[in-house]
Amino acid sequence: AALTTGDVPALVVPYQNQAAAYQVAEGLVSLDPYINHPEYGLSDEDRADFFQSFLVSDQLPQFGGEAFGFPPNRSMEVLFYNADWLAELGYDGPPQTPEQFQEMACAATDPDAGTVGYEISTDASRFASFVFARGGDIYDYENNQFTLDTPEAVASMQLMQDMFSEGCAVLIAERFGDQTDFANRKTLFTIGSSSGLPFYRQAIDESEAGPFEWSVAAIPYTGDEPVLNIYGASVSIPKTTPEEQLAAWLFVKYYTNPDSQARWARASNYFPVRESVADGLGDYFEADPAYETAFQLLQYGKTEAPVAGYDNVRDEMAEAYSRILNGEDVETVLTELNEKANQILAESAP
Repeated sequence: AALTTGDVPALVVPYQNQAAAYQVAEGLVSLDPYINHPEYGLSDEDRADFFQSFLVSDQLPQFGGEAFGFPPNRSMEVLFYNADWLAELGYDGPPQTPEQFQEMACAATDPDAGTVGYEISTDASRFASFVFARGGDIYDYENNQFTLDTPEAVASMQLMQDMFSEGCAVLIAERFGDQTDFANRKTLFTIGSSSGLPFYRQAIDESEAGPFEWSVAAIPYTGDEPVLNIYGASVSIPKTTPEEQLAAWLFVKYYTNPDSQARWARASNYFPVRESVADGLGDYFEADPAYETAFQLLQYGKTEAPVAGYDNVRDEMAEAYSRILNGEDVETVLTELNEKANQILAESAP
């Protein structure tokens, strides 16, 4: 509503698809002129210091690839695993492939003991993470359309349907229920945001099941290297006055300098957006090895579709995921999902 009244703040913090929706209403300014400004912009050295996938994520395909946001931090979808439990089952590490993931999850499942291999969230980001890990994508950036029915998507959802029907995976019973069950040694695996690391640690420390060795790993993948779903809200600048817009950019530039980023990473447990910040996080890595493990995976990042309408598409993805778990034909459901998604995209386009 503020975009139509002109009563807007100097900065907003939207996800990339939300920034695209704001720009459909022509409410934001492109950050490219500020990033590239000879006096106020980023030097070549500064720009190279950013994780490049983070910068790319704010380049909106519906607007010619212009940047309408700038990344202040990011988090990542990771696999949480119980290392002690895996060792008891005869495995020397977390699964690397989807097939190993299924095998280990089924090995941990024991209805009599009340244990299961994996607890499923039907969130759209889980869907995307599985597709990315198989080398696929949910969006075609060249043709500007969703691709939610690719072979990678079908294989990902077929695996979830199979694991669910076999009893090796169950739905999360309540919000953060998978975290609680992981801490209580009731589920071997969960998948969620790296920003949840301190909450997992607290839950394990407070669990009656007692402490155990655990960590995080890449979502099981099929290629030579992992592909991780990296996400996070960015900072965008609404249209105000030239002076206010420049002041907002200068704050963003300060907020993302190495010193500020180091302080922010420690305070928030989000990942910094600049690679050089790692040089000053040695003690933090030592205190939190799982955070360091996830940090080392940032180079393999990929992001979800930064397009207007994606919020509504996410709802459709979650609904399709649920239908698949209920036994509907995977290919049929995903074909219908892709058609709905591209209809939403067309209705939301600038």
